[in-house]
Amino acid sequence: MRRLLVPLMALAVLAVAAGTALAFCGFYVAKADTKLFNQASQVVLVRDADRTVLTMANDFKGNPKEFAIVIPVPTFLQKEQIHIAEQALLDHLDAYSAPRLAEYFDANPCQRVFEERVMAVPQAAGVVGGTAADRAKSLGVTIEAQYTVGEYDILILSAKESSGLETWLIESGYRIPPGASRVLGTYLKQGMRFFVAKVNLKEQSKLGFTYLRPIQVAYESPKFMLPIRLGMVNANGPQELFIYALTRKGRVETTNYRTVRLPSDAEVPLFVKDEFGGFYKSMFSQQVKRQDMRTVFLEYAWDMAWCDPCSADPLSADELRQLGVFWLERGGDNPPGAQNVFLSRLHLRYDSEHFPEDLVFQETADRQNFQGRFILRHPWTGNDRCEEARTYRRELPKRQEQQAQTLASLTGWDVNKIRGKMNLKASSSGSEGDEPWWKKIWN
Repeated sequence: MRRLLVPLMALAVLAVAAGTALAFCGFYVAKADTKLFNQASQVVLVRDADRTVLTMANDFKGNPKEFAIVIPVPTFLQKEQIHIAEQALLDHLDAYSAPRLAEYFDANPCQRVFEERVMAVPQAAGVVGGTAADRAKSLGVTIEAQYTVGEYDILILSAKESSGLETWLIESGYRIPPGASRVLGTYLKQGMRFFVAKVNLKEQSKLGFTYLRPIQVAYESPKFMLPIRLGMVNANGPQELFIYALTRKGRVETTNYRTVRLPSDAEVPLFVKDEFGGFYKSMFSQQVKRQDMRTVFLEYAWDMAWCDPCSADPLSADELRQLGVFWLERGGDNPPGAQNVFLSRLHLRYDSEHFPEDLVFQETADRQNFQGRFILRHPWTGNDRCEEARTYRRELPKRQEQQAQTLASLTGWDVNKIRGKMNLKASSSGSEGDEPWWKKIWN
């Protein structure tokens, strides 16, 4: 069955038909079919003052008629505040901001000229009728609005008690996981409403899409947060979440959890070029262990007008507006470099034990550039015999050993196996890796 790309904010996926198995497909940071993370979601947060545009995307494997989401929202949403986006926008944003390899080639030490190449990361039923509304009212549930937007039927719900809301959802065909009522109740106490969406198969067929597109909502609220607890109720183990925050001033960080920079600018052995997906997955898991799981990792922070190096072009002004960057002016030629937009890419692995609270954010004035970047340095292999070349050859094995140690520390991999892949012993001829001593006599 073809993989379905389905919008989801890592909050809740509910089956419309009882007994249906739900599964999440992976989030890909690598090209081709290299799957890095299972149960992964992507969210774009555009934020300025109290205004937020939220884009939610996720992979869902199964029949689209079995898909539904329930998302807590801080305010009532009119139909005009709901939009359907294109997955290509998130794919571009992912490619632009994903951790990457920078590949360097050592120049002839007798000439001291360097050349750089940049390598991109292996890439990151019908509307409810009147009878149902009457039943909802009897349970203390109010259907405040119902819309069809794109391929989705959408309800905006409020409720007096979580038990009544849970009962209404179950009676309406939504399979609610055990424990959902308690989490629903915490959102009701905050005065939040619920955005419920499921697929309108007729509209989907009419539009001609074979996958489900990301959902966008725009609203005003002083709360700069992302509700994640509801999605952990029926989660099968930890989940991955990638957040792309687009703001005017600067970097975004969490206020109720630690925000830590991903390791960066470390030199790693050359064979990592062919194993970057596995390297990145192991490296991230190792950082989660070291920092404790209660950590949000910053993978990228940069002004959208430029990048150095670039693994993909910056998003155009038109693409950014489609993601909800409402302060950009319309018109003009939409140059690739958009102005006054700062991107923060955050990555977390979360479960209910380590993330008992929803994510709360703040925008800072920090515009310092940062990217998760790992470096490959190809040795110079020329035959020049100046003193600098001799020194270079003598120091090269030490550098390669340090790369092996660095890789072992970043990933937890066995350093002896790393050395074997690097052929360190084979490259260490003569005294400390220099050419044989007797050649120095007459050369």
